[in-house]
Amino acid sequence: MPLQVEAGHATEVGRRERNEDSWGIALPEGEPLSVKGALLAVADGVSGHSGGREAAEATIQGLLSDYYATPDTWEIPQALERVLSAINRWLLAQSALHRDYAGMATTLSAVVLRGNRYWLVHVGDSRVYLLRNGRLERLTQDHVWERPGMQHVLKRAVGLDQHLVPDYADAELQAGDVLLLATDGVWEGVGDPGIHEILQLYDNPRLAAEALVKKALTGRGRDNATAVVVRVRQVAEGLRDLLAAGRHLAVPPRAKIGQLIDDFEIQELLHESRVTLLYRARHKISGQMLVLKTLNPALNDDPEACEALLAEEWLGKRVRSHYFPQVMPLTGEERHFLYYVMTYHDGATLQQHLQRGRHFSCVEAVQIGIRLLKGLAALHRLNVLHRDIKPANLHLADDGKLRILDLGVAASGLNDNHGAGHPGTPSFIAPELFDGAAASPQSDLYAIGVTLYHLLTRKYPYGEIEPFQRPRFVDPVSPRRYRPDIPVWLENALLKAVVRDPRLRFETAEEFLLALEHGEHRQLAAPGRTPLAARDPLRTWQGLALASLVFNLILLYLLVVT
Repeated sequence: MPLQVEAGHATEVGRRERNEDSWGIALPEGEPLSVKGALLAVADGVSGHSGGREAAEATIQGLLSDYYATPDTWEIPQALERVLSAINRWLLAQSALHRDYAGMATTLSAVVLRGNRYWLVHVGDSRVYLLRNGRLERLTQDHVWERPGMQHVLKRAVGLDQHLVPDYADAELQAGDVLLLATDGVWEGVGDPGIHEILQLYDNPRLAAEALVKKALTGRGRDNATAVVVRVRQVAEGLRDLLAAGRHLAVPPRAKIGQLIDDFEIQELLHESRVTLLYRARHKISGQMLVLKTLNPALNDDPEACEALLAEEWLGKRVRSHYFPQVMPLTGEERHFLYYVMTYHDGATLQQHLQRGRHFSCVEAVQIGIRLLKGLAALHRLNVLHRDIKPANLHLADDGKLRILDLGVAASGLNDNHGAGHPGTPSFIAPELFDGAAASPQSDLYAIGVTLYHLLTRKYPYGEIEPFQRPRFVDPVSPRRYRPDIPVWLENALLKAVVRDPRLRFETAEEFLLALEHGEHRQLAAPGRTPLAARDPLRTWQGLALASLVFNLILLYLLVVT
């Protein structure tokens, strides 16, 4: 069931010389609606300044166009924040460049509706109201000075300050909800009781918006009046609704060499796990060699596993970088089973190289780390966490290119994958995750640090961790203990990457990348040892208690003998 909304608007100049309000409604269909949602906004250019109308129009136009151009993997607040920050900088630049536009600024109230939730961004004194089950609620607070005579002077607006600070909120969306976005000409002229009455009176959003504007102009309102009304007819399920088209597909039976799965001839079984099967397959028409990934046939009736594979395909299509295999598009007519295909590259994973006895030099490990960090940086810029970096998921092609494999447990803004817990090989999982912390860029960088450490030493900084083991993390073992030829600068970089406290690690992939690229020319300081109180709080307090007991016994003895 896709999200179904109906929207209408009305705007009038009122008793002003020109209309400085602006509005925007974007109601996409299909996948854009499921991924980015519907966007509605109103803006009121700051009167008393030239360029108020231009500021409002530019803000609405920029928001509607640029929001839908942001990566699908970004969370909605992140996308809105990035777009509005850019618009704010542009308005300030116009004010500085053109004397006629000095002080151009505008209010903004916008709502995104997606799935079964709504997101709100607001700055200024336009307002957003929600009518639910006959009850009217104002969702925004006016950003105005509360001193007498200054109730219409804005404290915050787009284009007013270098640092834009909007209000953000999100909540559940329900069928039957009515949302109103209104400039001050409407809510001042009509009042909350009048707004409540009109929204209940009209089922058609356009008629409701027109009635609000008309009443505002015939009442005490003197300003421009703009209203956008949206009625929610039906809510959706978010990502589940987006992937609904693939739910009817059955998992193909285990394939034999030479067998066809749709247009793909199976050439070789590349990998098998409890959950997935990977085949090397040739497209029978183009002849292109590809990797076909599907589920183990035993999971055909497991809806969570099926949706996870569809979500992995969806995410893979949005990661466009040569550091990742590229997922190939398939239409419903081409695919009759549950699988997806991606580019195939001759070569082997780093884990296979290790198993074959290959020893990586420091130069090779650094070069692998540089390419790996560039790929991870591209992933993090999409707001995606890999969560399973390890040698088995890193493919080194025969042409020397490194590719990051397996986005099956990756977490993004649209598919946070919280239900998967903390996946991956325990020895590559960051210490804080064992304590229940959420995955973060620092936990991905920790896994890269362990991977490079393992490539060089075939050991792990905290020793090998077995499944279901509750490890104790003290201080990592220096890699130079196993490989004395590792330079000090590389040792310090690896130890910083795997330090127990995530706050002491590299903040971003780019920072780690610079440490490897500059090497000994910009050496990092060696991380300090963890204090005993942090390494083992229980033993610390036991020691203090024992020392206190001994001290008190000595005092008691001295009192007795004296």
